Amino acid sequence: MSSTATTERPSLISRITAHMDWRSNIIYIAFILVFVLFSVMLGDSGFLTGNNLLNIVRQTATISVMAVAMTFVIANAEIDLSVGSVAGLSSVVTAMAITHYGLLPGILAGLASGAVIGAINGGLVAWLKIPSFLVTLGMLGLAAGLAQWITGSAPQPIGDRWYILIFGGGDFGPVPGLLVWTVLAVAVGWIVMNRTRFGRQVLATGGNPTAAAYTGIRTAQIKFAVLLTSGIVAALAGMLYAGRLESGRFQWGQGDELTVIAAVILGGTSLFGGRGAIIGTLFGSLFMGLVNNGLILAGLDVAQQQVVRGAIIIAAVALSRKK
Repeated sequence: MSSTATTERPSLISRITAHMDWRSNIIYIAFILVFVLFSVMLGDSGFLTGNNLLNIVRQTATISVMAVAMTFVIANAEIDLSVGSVAGLSSVVTAMAITHYGLLPGILAGLASGAVIGAINGGLVAWLKIPSFLVTLGMLGLAAGLAQWITGSAPQPIGDRWYILIFGGGDFGPVPGLLVWTVLAVAVGWIVMNRTRFGRQVLATGGNPTAAAYTGIRTAQIKFAVLLTSGIVAALAGMLYAGRLESGRFQWGQGDELTVIAAVILGGTSLFGGRGAIIGTLFGSLFMGLVNNGLILAGLDVAQQQVVRGAIIIAAVALSRKK
């Protein structure tokens, strides 16, 4: 009897653990643990105040918005390293267009700048078969240099109060405008990923492009679409930067691409394609913001913060697996 029980016990444990995908759900565990840790250690520093928690949401909103689009890119087995630079370029294009032509042309110009870059990225990857890593790495430098060039490195102020109210600088009653944008982006992203044909085609193309093509999916068009969308959404994020900070600067978004990618991978999206998790991406973004906020309140200097963020990015890549 005892020998039978001994042989059955590992089998029961293995059956339970077999249904637990720890790597897909680690972000929720990590978020709770870090939140509790900071609450205990930094409670006297104001970590748990409502204002500080809202600040975390505000500071991570642009990352969350870009990360939703990046989830589609990475689930499609591609990558977009240009999103931070596109955000900076969009912020200055929007600011300059508002100053010279008004509110609506400024908004359209900002979105158009992201659409053009996204279309170039998508075309080179989808039809010329150039690896997205190389294309978007080059575009990172091009967009950053262009933003700095057209402004002469000078900030471009925005004085339009309606723009500032709508694009992140205002609140809707007690609700920060940036929170509204975050919720909207996540809701749209979740619906498209989980409830539409396009979302299924993105995952199929990322998981096995050859098999996807045999089922009739136009894989090149899907790759083009996700990179185009990433460019447009990165431009929107730059416009949110400009609204919150009331100016366009080429520095806005600088370095955000690494944080965005880390948020997506930590959230459970496979770096190898075929799996995407929009809600996990949101928690990944909030986790990165939580860590940044806690490190600042703990008094760590910039170099020490970079070390911790770098370690998190390495952990995110290590936790990703081919499925």
